Amino acid sequence: MFRAALTCCLWVFMLSSAWGQPSVTGVRVGEHPDKIRFVMELTEAPRYRVFTLPDPFRVVIDLPELEWRPGVDMPGGGLIAAMRFGLFAPGTSRVVLDMREPVRIKKLFVLPPKGKYPHRFVLDIEPISRKAFFAGRRRAPLLSSPPLAPPRAVVLAPPKPRTDDRPVIVIDPGHGGVDPGARSISGANEKDIALKYALELRRRLTATGQYRVVMTRTKDIFVSLRGRREIAQRHGAALFVSVHANNHDSHKIRGASVYTLSESASDAEAKSLAAKENKADIVAGIDLTGQPEVVVDILRDLVQRETMNLSKRFANMLVKDLGKVTRLLRNTHRFAGFAVLKSPVVPSVLVEVGYLSNRKEERLLRTPKHRQTIVGATLRAIDEYFSWQKALNKT
Repeated sequence: MFRAALTCCLWVFMLSSAWGQPSVTGVRVGEHPDKIRFVMELTEAPRYRVFTLPDPFRVVIDLPELEWRPGVDMPGGGLIAAMRFGLFAPGTSRVVLDMREPVRIKKLFVLPPKGKYPHRFVLDIEPISRKAFFAGRRRAPLLSSPPLAPPRAVVLAPPKPRTDDRPVIVIDPGHGGVDPGARSISGANEKDIALKYALELRRRLTATGQYRVVMTRTKDIFVSLRGRREIAQRHGAALFVSVHANNHDSHKIRGASVYTLSESASDAEAKSLAAKENKADIVAGIDLTGQPEVVVDILRDLVQRETMNLSKRFANMLVKDLGKVTRLLRNTHRFAGFAVLKSPVVPSVLVEVGYLSNRKEERLLRTPKHRQTIVGATLRAIDEYFSWQKALNKT
């Protein structure tokens, strides 16, 4: 009886914790002659911070860390081209509305529960001219009372002491949080698949005892492109591996590929992919106004020729080992201006493990067996690269 009572208490505690988690339970959009009404239904009244961004035009809604209940659709259509939701920083969830034209916030209010409706966050948006948007560009964000706390910076673990001379490998699961990346045919997000591959690679690398491994993220959270590079540089990384999954309008294309940094793209698809990946910060609702152009200007004046050569050396080894276990794209080692690869001192590659837009490959990418196969080939390439480095240092 005591065990049964204890079990019952544990279940009550777990359920009450789940029920106590603030959640988004519904989202809807209403089209009106003079405005668009965006409504979120929540389990409690939220604190908020709301602002707009230009080029591309976006409405950004910051909220406390919330759960997005399963089955809640993300609406798009009309003035709202698309919507994304995810963890932006510890303690802060972010909703980003991509707008088809300039807008301003006409009205914002929160309604208490009434009848069948829970708490409702109501945002009225109206289209305006580009000139009108920039005339009011410096308007402060709309804040709740009391206001939402500003986003907390991700606290990074300090680098290990230099007494440990093992090479540091930084593994970068692409996308995350409010930036989902590509979406598969079955509805899986690139950010989740990339994280699974990256965590498996960390496990295998750590098990060898030969490397120190640092992750840019270990959960579903947003990390900026610059932040990812800074993690690698801060830890004195000897190698940076960014893990992604690709997408294409043609559902027939499949195969893994490896990218390294170059001032000129190897082909039109590589250029297009780099442009898409470099928009990650924009997707997450970061204001890049007045900052150097992410794709071209960051680190332009720094000499990184030797780093690029080392990146190419590792990429060639990785292509060879991947080619033994999985299908590859033609011209598998490709070049483009990926912002995440632009560290001047850390050899860096971006691995696309396959295409989520190909039904057969998407099913394959989601299996643990294939994940272990890809990771095993990557581990062999890393071992080969550092063996080559060791031999080179001796001579």
